Amino acid sequence: MHQTDPAADEALEQAIRPWLQHMTWRRDFVRWCERRLNQERYQGERLAQLAEASGSLVGLRLLDLGAGMGGFAVAAALAGATVTACEYNPAYCRIIALRAARHGLHLPIANAAGEALPLPSATFDAVTAWDVLEHVRDPRLVLDELARVLRPGGVALITAINRRAWIDPHYHLAGINWLPRPIAEALIARRGRRKAGVAFRDMQRLSEMHYFHYGELVRLCEERGFRVRDLREEQLRAGRFISRKRSRQLIRAGLRIFGLEVLAYRAQRRWYTAMFELALERR
Repeated sequence: MHQTDPAADEALEQAIRPWLQHMTWRRDFVRWCERRLNQERYQGERLAQLAEASGSLVGLRLLDLGAGMGGFAVAAALAGATVTACEYNPAYCRIIALRAARHGLHLPIANAAGEALPLPSATFDAVTAWDVLEHVRDPRLVLDELARVLRPGGVALITAINRRAWIDPHYHLAGINWLPRPIAEALIARRGRRKAGVAFRDMQRLSEMHYFHYGELVRLCEERGFRVRDLREEQLRAGRFISRKRSRQLIRAGLRIFGLEVLAYRAQRRWYTAMFELALERR
């Protein structure tokens, strides 16, 4: 990343700070804030996933749907992609513009919902929708729109939350997805982890969000003409899915010896893992 303008950095920080205070309960809050302020510096893994799915990023026509604070959109633009950012929260749209400006980029930004994209059909080579599907009003309509704006042969990279996730990725609490939603909501409130007082416009309460069983999500995507690939399983088969914990590395090595690694992964995907990472190829 090239040197940024200190005045632009200050403007960006001032715009972002109010949107971080609801997460002060995080043990890593200071580090988390730094990563939010400098998101574009931490997108290497996501950029690599996109490059593997779509080829070279240079000249790639990319829609970043639910662009949030713009970290990935800006990083992809700096890597050579032709990026359009789409974000539902108008305050986040301003943050995206400020983040782009700190790098001297002019990034087209659409303030719109994923269910009705103000964009022409068959326009993009790729769409990314990281941490989006759980927050929309109608996931089916969003998937329809992804299929519409992609060119034939284009690919969408999406994440979705497992309805059986043991550690919830939004509230960082164990077991709440195995409880009835009213009880889970009460536990979230008791632990002080609600997002009350923050002016989010999208779905943020656990009972409002869309979490999925894996097979259910795959069927939804296939019904819209996508061929579905599990990115993590592909990494596993290629020997590139590396566990961070030494104990897990040893367990996986043992499973691999007996040819059970993929089977164990699929069981974990169904009953435990927090997030699915999929590539959807438009037929």
